Amino acid sequence: MSRDAGLIHTRDELNDRLDRSPGGPVAVVMTMGALHEGHATLVRTAREHVGRKGTVVVTVFVNPLQFGAGEDLDRYPRTLDADVKTAQEAGADLVFAPSVDEVYPGGEPQVRISAGPMGELLEGTFRPGHFDGMLTVVAKLLHLTRPDVALFGQKDAQQLALIRRMVRDLNFPVEIVGVPTVRESDGLALSSRNRYLAPDERRTALALSRALFAAHDRLAAQQALRARAESAPAPTARAAALSALGEARAAADAHAVAAAQPGGGADAVRAAARAVLEEVAKAVPPLDLDYLALVDPADFTEVPDAYEGEAVLAVAARIGSTRLIDNIPLTFGAPA
Repeated sequence: MSRDAGLIHTRDELNDRLDRSPGGPVAVVMTMGALHEGHATLVRTAREHVGRKGTVVVTVFVNPLQFGAGEDLDRYPRTLDADVKTAQEAGADLVFAPSVDEVYPGGEPQVRISAGPMGELLEGTFRPGHFDGMLTVVAKLLHLTRPDVALFGQKDAQQLALIRRMVRDLNFPVEIVGVPTVRESDGLALSSRNRYLAPDERRTALALSRALFAAHDRLAAQQALRARAESAPAPTARAAALSALGEARAAADAHAVAAAQPGGGADAVRAAARAVLEEVAKAVPPLDLDYLALVDPADFTEVPDAYEGEAVLAVAARIGSTRLIDNIPLTFGAPA
């Protein structure tokens, strides 16, 4: 059901609307505009969390603090009229679209949130200061919108992890909910930057999701092989049991995949993804890889080969002048 999402631009208007809300829980979805189906999914999920009597606020603010030198602040798409319509149709009550002066009335803030060690990894290496700027504006918008719950997409996995850490470390009274990545029919993760891709660049960009899915399939095959090996008679050695399955993949993986180890295989998963990316690096136009990393979602450090537990396989690359990120959650030590 669509709602008449009111567009407001100032903190005073926002406070007035929140003070006059029905009194149910408040959810916020923070965006930089150029809304697409991924954002609409966040808004619909927010509505489910707060119910009909709750209030869903969508913020639209292109935050200059999280853009570095040479990044696309000036050309970042600004489509406010369309954004209000998308938010309204998805179930938002308010669209808060403040100016830069409204968010930073004294100019760039001298005091900012520091992302800490996690903020220096992966995206932080390629975009220094990005996460400090992101956390600073998220903190401000949490104060301004006063939500009970805030929803963020899992596509920005490192951002989500840092927001969760900030909320925990600084005792923000808000629940953080991650919403699964929304993909286009060909597998490309939805992003406002997809509109920059020429048709041939888009074909190259599909390698990002293909690499992630190849890694997922590799992990699933490894887990299945281990399950079958573990069901073999006890006196049979694990590697021998894998070889005895009689399948080409089992024979090839017998010693490398699970030799006497119930966990492990992270290196093989990484290799499956990297093989896809190395092949498309030769395409026209090529994919220029920034990183491929299989990390612990708690701190975004690389996991060892024998790792067991939740992990995130994250990738970032440039195709032409457009930089894209993607990731997929994986679980080691249990069926994929």
